[in-house]
Amino acid sequence: MSTKKDRVIITQGQYVASAVKKDQYPENDLPEIVFIGRSNVGKSSLINSLTRVNNLARVSSQPGKTQTINFFEVGLKIAEVEGRKAFYLVDLPGYGYAKTGKERRKIWSKFIEEYLLTSERLQFVCQLIDIRHEPMASDVEMFEWLVKNNIPVLIVATKCDKIGKNARQKNIAAIKRKLGVAELSVLPYSSLKNEGRSDLLDVIGDSLVE
Repeated sequence: MSTKKDRVIITQGQYVASAVKKDQYPENDLPEIVFIGRSNVGKSSLINSLTRVNNLARVSSQPGKTQTINFFEVGLKIAEVEGRKAFYLVDLPGYGYAKTGKERRKIWSKFIEEYLLTSERLQFVCQLIDIRHEPMASDVEMFEWLVKNNIPVLIVATKCDKIGKNARQKNIAAIKRKLGVAELSVLPYSSLKNEGRSDLLDVIGDSLVE
């Protein structure tokens, strides 16, 4: 838990829409912050921890459960800013899980790709990678695709409570090495302990006031 007073405070979070095509996207003109990761990386837990709304994103023990683009409207208060801000937290289907079948995956990647390439409100993408394991081929592929398409990406290393401090540094270095960007900033996060929460909220807050 952070002892310092949080600069960014979430005031509300609610589910707004699920979409597989453009005309299903919500109509409000809010900035969008996207969460993406391999199935089972802990994305739903992180979204619930970040917003402090239990079960906002459904936590599933069955990987590959999210099959639509899910939009959540999140309100927040930033210490130095008048009034409240709001954004869409956009939860994308997990990638790299074989059980969904090749054809289905192609369709998913098509509508995910279309969303990522055409959204005019997209601020940045949080790509979640399990800190305990080296990034897999699908992680590297996704990261390189985002970079190639000039989509700003923040790597969030999930499940950091499951390893010790020393292993954490070593594994973060391994993530940077595998993704091929030594100076990449990687944000460690534990949904269980809400560790990294205020850091991630700071990044989100900064992107909304720029």
